[in-house]
Amino acid sequence: MDITPVDLREIDKRTENVYEAISVAALRARQVNTDNKIEFSAMMNTIPSSGSDDEAEDVTNPIQLKMAIDFEKKPKPHLQALNELLAGEIKFKYKK
Repeated sequence: MDITPVDLREIDKRTENVYEAISVAALRARQVNTDNKIEFSAMMNTIPSSGSDDEAEDVTNPIQLKMAIDFEKKPKPHLQALNELLAGEIKFKYKK
């Protein structure tokens, strides 16, 4: 996994306060993560179960495995949130 540095000057150009911008991005990352969990759970519920709940049997469902791999390939929530912030897609306002 590559480490990608974030230029804080880019964040500073788009917002008044870097700390608040990072806080907004963190909140958005939590929303994205929750949405991903809901989507993943919904997809897993569509897969028919094997019928036996025997824990000794360790059989991997290939459909379930493919779905899990596809979700691992998605961008991580924090990167998606930072990209949205830098693209100006996240709208936020200050409380008065």
